[in-house]
Amino acid sequence: MTQATTEPGAERRPATRRTVLGGLAVAVCGCGTAQWAPARAEDGEDAAAGPDALPPQIGDRFTYIYGEKMGDVIRPEDLPLGGDQKLVYPMDPTTGTIRDGSRLNMMLLVRLDPDTLDEETRAAAAEGVVAYSAVCTHHGCPVSMWSKRAGTLYCSCHGTEYDPKATARVVAGPAPRRLPMMPVGIEDGEIVVAGQFTSWVGSQNT
Repeated sequence: MTQATTEPGAERRPATRRTVLGGLAVAVCGCGTAQWAPARAEDGEDAAAGPDALPPQIGDRFTYIYGEKMGDVIRPEDLPLGGDQKLVYPMDPTTGTIRDGSRLNMMLLVRLDPDTLDEETRAAAAEGVVAYSAVCTHHGCPVSMWSKRAGTLYCSCHGTEYDPKATARVVAGPAPRRLPMMPVGIEDGEIVVAGQFTSWVGSQNT
């Protein structure tokens, strides 16, 4: 059985940022075919038109995408141990710019028992917190649901499940590859970007 990750209060406070609605709508329609490399944006609609459209940068913090806490910086203790995941955007801590200018910046955070992570995943985690792209590698839908039974990230569009304990490898469904992972660290009690995506973001079949 799966359960949605909608934040409490989301129904009382509609998200107002332009790419929350626009980005989710594009992803759900199954037309999320743009990608970028770990270090740069592709030329085109998702290319950097400003700092809000840049890919996540080392030192960026993470903020909630919607709900009563939208825009707040996320700390490890804000994430429930053992899931579910929270959808986030990276944020420049110096300027306060939330990088929501590209739907490819949508990410997810989940906090797990470090002892349950495989070696590669543990190396990129911080206090059990792991970060992945939230853009499904099948058709670009948001990976916004959680299977409590299996402890997997779940894409409701076509049923792909990813194992967050093992570099988000595909364990069920049609996605051709795992979700790109991003190394994270902890600074001043906040979760921060500590490296680049491990692979291309988006629905490229590689």
